[in-house]
Amino acid sequence: MIKILLTLLFCGFALIAKSQTPSVAQSTYGIQTGTLGIWAHKETKLSNSIALRTEIGMDAGIWGGSFYSENGYLITPVIRLEPRWYYNLNKRLAKSKNISGNSGNFLTLQTSYNPNWFVISNYDNVEVADQISIIPTWGIKRNFGSHFTYETGIGIGYRYIFAKSVGYLENEDEVALNLHLRVGYRF
Repeated sequence: MIKILLTLLFCGFALIAKSQTPSVAQSTYGIQTGTLGIWAHKETKLSNSIALRTEIGMDAGIWGGSFYSENGYLITPVIRLEPRWYYNLNKRLAKSKNISGNSGNFLTLQTSYNPNWFVISNYDNVEVADQISIIPTWGIKRNFGSHFTYETGIGIGYRYIFAKSVGYLENEDEVALNLHLRVGYRF
């Protein structure tokens, strides 16, 4: 009888040890770069599947055409705040896939603020009006190696531009697109 009880107890401990609740990382941070910018970020756990991502960086833009004597570029600061819901952590863990560093598919509400603090450009006197955007976005984030990541996302949302602050008669609003592809390093 004792052998049976010990066997059942051992099996019970094995089941408890095997069951794992998938969860986003308590805190993770790193740097990323993409086609048009560089950013530093931190993700903080809010629940088992939701993380709050805060980000500061430099967004870039390019332009050209017959109106300008040469192609132009600009680099301007950006501050982002986005709650991310990593919705497929259970599925990834069931398939023995990596979820460290919040590796998974996510839905987010990307909120960005581009202030008119300074602009780096090859043209003189270039200004960027303060602007706020809110863009629902779907994306994926994956790790390769123990520290490197890649991320891609797509979304469509709303942008409000405070154009009066740089001399225009009226502020503007428009549809905004978020299409990004980034690689990064996680500390």
